[in-house]
Amino acid sequence: MDVVSNQHEVSTRSLADTLPDSERQRCEVWTRVMGYHRPVASFNIGKKGEHYERRFFQECPTGKRHDGQS
Repeated sequence: MDVVSNQHEVSTRSLADTLPDSERQRCEVWTRVMGYHRPVASFNIGKKGEHYERRFFQECPTGKRHDGQS
Protein backbone atom coordinates (compact mmCIF):
# COMPACT_ATOMS: atom_id res chain seq x y z
CA MET A 1 0.00 0.00 0.00
CA ASP A 2 1.43 3.38 -0.91
CA VAL A 3 1.66 6.37 1.45
CA VAL A 4 -1.27 8.29 -0.09
CA SER A 5 -3.79 5.45 0.19
CA ASN A 6 -2.52 4.62 3.69
CA GLN A 7 -3.12 8.24 4.81
CA HIS A 8 -6.62 8.11 3.32
CA GLU A 9 -7.37 4.88 5.18
CA VAL A 10 -6.20 6.39 8.48
CA SER A 11 -8.17 9.61 7.96
CA THR A 12 -11.42 7.75 7.20
CA ARG A 13 -11.32 5.68 10.38
CA SER A 14 -13.65 6.68 13.16
CA LEU A 15 -12.01 8.69 15.93
CA ALA A 16 -13.67 6.28 18.35
CA ASP A 17 -11.41 3.54 16.97
CA THR A 18 -8.20 5.47 17.55
CA LEU A 19 -8.67 7.60 20.67
CA PRO A 20 -9.40 6.10 24.08
CA ASP A 21 -12.19 7.69 26.14
CA SER A 22 -9.68 8.82 28.76
CA GLU A 23 -8.02 11.11 26.18
CA ARG A 24 -11.18 12.68 24.74
CA GLN A 25 -12.43 16.16 25.54
CA ARG A 26 -15.71 17.86 24.76
CA CYS A 27 -15.77 20.17 21.74
CA GLU A 28 -17.16 23.62 22.57
CA VAL A 29 -19.22 25.25 19.80
CA TRP A 30 -19.34 29.05 19.63
CA THR A 31 -21.58 31.24 17.51
CA ARG A 32 -22.04 34.94 16.88
CA VAL A 33 -25.06 36.46 18.59
CA MET A 34 -25.93 40.17 18.41
CA GLY A 35 -22.39 41.20 17.44
CA TYR A 36 -20.39 39.10 19.88
CA HIS A 37 -19.41 35.43 20.20
CA ARG A 38 -20.83 33.07 22.84
CA PRO A 39 -20.60 29.34 23.51
CA VAL A 40 -23.78 27.52 22.49
CA ALA A 41 -23.68 25.58 25.77
CA SER A 42 -24.50 28.80 27.65
CA PHE A 43 -27.72 29.43 25.66
CA ASN A 44 -31.11 29.02 27.30
CA ILE A 45 -33.39 26.29 25.90
CA GLY A 46 -35.17 28.66 23.48
CA LYS A 47 -31.96 30.07 22.01
CA LYS A 48 -30.51 26.53 21.66
CA GLY A 49 -33.62 25.56 19.67
CA GLU A 50 -33.20 28.59 17.40
CA HIS A 51 -29.52 27.76 16.88
CA TYR A 52 -30.22 24.16 15.83
CA GLU A 53 -32.98 25.27 13.41
CA ARG A 54 -30.68 27.65 11.52
CA ARG A 55 -30.27 27.10 7.81
CA PHE A 56 -26.88 27.63 6.22
CA PHE A 57 -26.31 29.06 2.76
CA GLN A 58 -23.48 30.02 0.45
CA GLU A 59 -23.25 33.48 -1.04
CA CYS A 60 -22.87 33.83 -4.79
CA PRO A 61 -20.18 36.03 -6.32
CA THR A 62 -21.31 39.60 -6.96
CA GLY A 63 -23.62 39.92 -9.97
CA LYS A 64 -24.48 36.18 -10.13
CA ARG A 65 -27.70 34.48 -9.11
CA HIS A 66 -28.36 30.86 -8.13
CA ASP A 67 -30.88 30.46 -10.96
CA GLY A 68 -28.27 31.27 -13.63
CA GLN A 69 -29.64 34.72 -14.49
CA SER A 70 -27.58 37.88 -14.12
